[in-house]
Amino acid sequence: MTDEVVTYATLNRPEAFTQEQLGWVPWLHAPAVEELTDRQYDGLMDRSRAASDYFRLLARDPDILGARTRTDKDIFYNTKDGLPRAERELAAVATSRANGCVFCASVHARFASHYSERHDDVQRLLDEGLSADLGPRWNAIASAAQALAQTPPQLNAAHLRALGDVGLDALEISDVIHGAAFFNWANRLMLSLGEPEEPNLG
Repeated sequence: MTDEVVTYATLNRPEAFTQEQLGWVPWLHAPAVEELTDRQYDGLMDRSRAASDYFRLLARDPDILGARTRTDKDIFYNTKDGLPRAERELAAVATSRANGCVFCASVHARFASHYSERHDDVQRLLDEGLSADLGPRWNAIASAAQALAQTPPQLNAAHLRALGDVGLDALEISDVIHGAAFFNWANRLMLSLGEPEEPNLG
């Protein structure tokens, strides 16, 4: 069966970056929950993700989805060593802000706010981008993440020195780089498959 492209002329699209919860609408039909195979559920890893149109769409290639899911979980949940969860989320927010991925920015901004209790600073990053002054440590993390998001990447030795100067060790710097690099890819994938929408509260 050939995929049918879906167009939505009347989507309630968000007008700015936000920490509010957004919906996401795919441009291609995602498989229905009842159509998912055991292999596709293996790719999802977490069965609750089947509720998401995005993850069901990615489940069309369950092996790639499985690799993506394991990478995602390791970046954000394996925090025994390295960067604290709040700053891993911050790197994802900065990358998503630079790439214009409103949906990803909203998700990870909420996590960054939750784990850091710095809601206003996270919102400042969403509102102002790289010009936002978040304090030396967060400035260094956001700057490095956004430099990686450029085409071609602009990350250089000065960014690494800045991260070291604010106290990050080699493992923490690695977390910034790998988290930002992963989200640089994840943003582009999401941006190519659909778009965010404001929830219908009526």
